[in-house]
Amino acid sequence: MAASPKKVVLAYSGGLDTSVILKWLQTEYGCEVITFTADLGQGGELEPARQKALLLGIKPENIFIEDVRDEFCRDFVFPMFRANAVYEGQYLLGTSIARPLIAKKQIDIANRLGADAVAHGATGKGNDQVRFELGYYALKPDVKIIAPWREWDLESRTKLIAFAEAHQIPIAKDKRGEAPFSVDANLLHSSSEGKVLEDPDVEADEMVYQRTISPEAAPDKPTEITIGFEKGDPVSIDGENLGPAALLAKLNDLGRDNGIGRLDLVENRFVGMKSRGVYETPGGTILLVAHRAIESITLDRGAAHLKDELMPRYAELIYNGFWFAPEREMLQAAIDLSQKDVAGTVRLKLYKGNVIVTGRESPNSLYAKNLVTFEEDGGAYDQKDAAGFIKLNALRLRTLAARRLKK
Repeated sequence: MAASPKKVVLAYSGGLDTSVILKWLQTEYGCEVITFTADLGQGGELEPARQKALLLGIKPENIFIEDVRDEFCRDFVFPMFRANAVYEGQYLLGTSIARPLIAKKQIDIANRLGADAVAHGATGKGNDQVRFELGYYALKPDVKIIAPWREWDLESRTKLIAFAEAHQIPIAKDKRGEAPFSVDANLLHSSSEGKVLEDPDVEADEMVYQRTISPEAAPDKPTEITIGFEKGDPVSIDGENLGPAALLAKLNDLGRDNGIGRLDLVENRFVGMKSRGVYETPGGTILLVAHRAIESITLDRGAAHLKDELMPRYAELIYNGFWFAPEREMLQAAIDLSQKDVAGTVRLKLYKGNVIVTGRESPNSLYAKNLVTFEEDGGAYDQKDAAGFIKLNALRLRTLAARRLKK
């Protein structure tokens, strides 16, 4: 039988579930618990998480709360958007991309403090358990992982609350009843799943949406903005240079006010089931449209089409939790190489849930007006060359047609 862990780094939010997990680790394993709380831009005050950890007996030096918003955007979100990554044609991977950063921080703390285990609060039915644990193993192959939802018998809200009451864990009034749905949020998105959202044929109530106003309620006048890019990453809005987190936050505000970024999706989870989620990604939705627009004039056709072929595989790797896998890193290297000349500005109109490109320009543009003009082109393109080009491409079709007609 494996030895019980002596010191565990817990991904801790301060909410009911992870507070119960904290106390359960102490009582079940008798181990020292270290908490890590990441400020990913999820909103809300994080100081209560520190106070609750102290209340539950965690030493002050074992409580880690870190603002990782810029790192999240710079090292995870923006690299993903260079690839135009979309899972199953729609999902912008807002939850998926946050998990490897949390896993990395937990392992960093474990290595510094000599912890022999890590723990998370993901359930045994979801994707997050896979994402966390693949990250842990990729960074610390001999680490012990504790996933309480796969071990304990606290399988209902009633049992969780009873455990909390028995161990003097404070319970917010709004946590005593059944939550109508669960929410995960960070600077890139919010996702809502479960309970009232489990029937995919029932429209989500307006109360589900927390980051956007409805497109119908958005202003009747469009909002016009300009996004600047360098090496594939957004760097400015309306000429103002902004850091990664500040830029995404501003795009979120613009998207929210114009009803942009809502998605009601039934997706295929990595663990084998279909699930329905309601997602809001206001800033990311704007960014995806803008990035594709600047690429349209700066990427060669072959490079652009290859990127589009690679993208579904890249997106699936992130969704399934393989951020630290060599194949994701190989794809990232190719994607990043393609972005060296992706620079310039994109003009957009934001209007009632829509992101409309109105202009794009770049010092590295491959768009040549003299080649595509319907007017005189000064001899830049000899239209007679097209005849031979077409005939060569038609050769196999003509050969097939001749055989068919002969029969």
